[in-house]
Amino acid sequence: MKQFAFVLLLASSLTHWSCSVVNTVAVNATTNIVDYGLLAIFEESDLDFAKSAIPGNLTLLEALYRAKDKDDDHLAFLLTQGYTGYTLGFVEDENPEQAKVLYARARDYGLRSLKKNKEFARSFDQGQAEFRKGLEQFGKADVPMIFWTANAWGNLINVSIADPDVLGDLPKVNAMMEFVLKHDENYFYGSAHLYFAAILATTPKNLGGKPDSAKYHFERSFEIGKNQFVLPHLYMAKSYCVQMQDRALFDRLITHIDTTSLEVLPEQRLVNAIAKRKAKRLAERADELFF
Repeated sequence: MKQFAFVLLLASSLTHWSCSVVNTVAVNATTNIVDYGLLAIFEESDLDFAKSAIPGNLTLLEALYRAKDKDDDHLAFLLTQGYTGYTLGFVEDENPEQAKVLYARARDYGLRSLKKNKEFARSFDQGQAEFRKGLEQFGKADVPMIFWTANAWGNLINVSIADPDVLGDLPKVNAMMEFVLKHDENYFYGSAHLYFAAILATTPKNLGGKPDSAKYHFERSFEIGKNQFVLPHLYMAKSYCVQMQDRALFDRLITHIDTTSLEVLPEQRLVNAIAKRKAKRLAERADELFF
């Protein structure tokens, strides 16, 4: 009887193991397909199509993430990047409250993955100096996850600017973006430079804003993106030009965005199309912004 029980137990274990293996193989195969699907979305120039297509992809990614026996870092990365990009492009301007929820979701996927590093997890709530030491446990290979997590977190702060509890997290986001600049300033067309440029340009001089430093970071992001990735041009028009009341530069930047073909950077047609739409809306408000 004991031998029979052992055989049943072994059979049950093997069945569970085989189902787990099949499940993992299926999830991995589907993840590869979704990877290609997301690449195709980034190449899409039809904003209405992208707006309707992306939520389904994100829902599928969440299902795959939950189907894994353990948290999958690659799926977490795709979710962090996907929710951040979707929210910036299609939610933030129309529904700031929903944007807060989605940016927080993106941030949390990223942090969950990063906190697998025990030293980073330990240091996370131990003050700014300890937080920076925790970041030192990572290297260049971790730049993408750190960038997109910080990007989501920074955007969350931006749409929650009236909430002092959220503002208190800004030093951590700054530290993460400084990490990106240190280890790979070219990542995603120099977008860590864009992050600091926007902060320095938006803050008034009497509150610590540094327009000259902002201009340097904007120009560095232009250079890295070869003036083909036009999101930095939008943010310079929106922040630096308005703060400095430089209407002439504003008009030049808007014209550059408007006249840049989506085909100059086909792998980022979607982001450039979003920047074009936002620039058009910004230009319509120019007379309110300059006085």
